[in-house]
Order: sequence, then structure tokens, then C-alpha cells
Amino acid sequence: MPFALSPERERELQQILERYPTKMAATLPLLHLCQEQNGWISDEVIEFVSQRLDVSTAHVQGVVTFYTLYNRKPVGKHQVWVCRTLPCALRGGYDVLAYCEKKLGVHAGETTPDGKITLRTAECLASCGTGPMMQVDKDYHENLTRERVDAILAKLSE
Repeated sequence: MPFALSPERERELQQILERYPTKMAATLPLLHLCQEQNGWISDEVIEFVSQRLDVSTAHVQGVVTFYTLYNRKPVGKHQVWVCRTLPCALRGGYDVLAYCEKKLGVHAGETTPDGKITLRTAECLASCGTGPMMQVDKDYHENLTRERVDAILAKLSE
């Protein structure tokens, strides 16, 4: 079945298209809109974006594979991103990642068997002075300790 936006998201797309000088310039926001609805960027979504913006599927595929914020396969209800760059690493970022892997029973890049949480790593989450840190969905959690990680993960598992 081909992908299609909901009527509400279709209206959002029209507003997006009005803000840009060319259709191609709306590639990123349209992909975000599609991912919000679908949960991930499937081949059907790539074809939809290509047709709606009059660009090649190769262009859309290139955008999707370049940016890490686009999911190329289904993910959990929540995404937990652990920063692994040097400032966070020096303050225990790798320990936080290992602890999350142990607590969740998955490795970075995997989703818990119940489908609730996908654990990921990020090159930088722009919170270098308050590491170690992780982003859960759209919320930042800084100066992490095991106790804080326990509380965050417990809330997501409810």
C-alpha cells in the first residue's frame, strides 16, 4: 500500500511548501513529517517524498542515509541517544552507554524485545559541559549518574 499523509499532515506540508523557494528545499521537513506519522522512513516514504517534491529517489535516499535522525527501520516507542564524544566520554559517557545496554538487555542500535526503547549513540548532543548526557526522544538529561539513568529508564518502561 503506498504511503500517504494524513489530512492534518497534508495541511502541514502545504504550510511547509509555502516557506521554501523550491520544493527540493522542503526535503528535510517533509521527511520529518513523514517519520512522525510512520515512525520510520520506509522505501514507500522515500517514493512519496520523491514524487511530492519532484526530486529523484536517489536524492531523497541520499538525504535519509546522511542524517542520523531518520530511522531506516522501525524503532521503539522511545529513542534513547547516549552521547559518545570526547567531553562526555571523559565524564563517563561510555559507562552510561554500557549501563544502559545492561539495563535494557540490548546493544546500541537495537530495540528492546517489548518494542518500547531503541538505544542509540550520538556523536555530539551539544551539551559538552554537562556530560555525560543522553537525549530521550526530544528531552535532554545531563550530568547523569546510574541512579538518574535508572529513574529515566524506569519511566520509559512504564
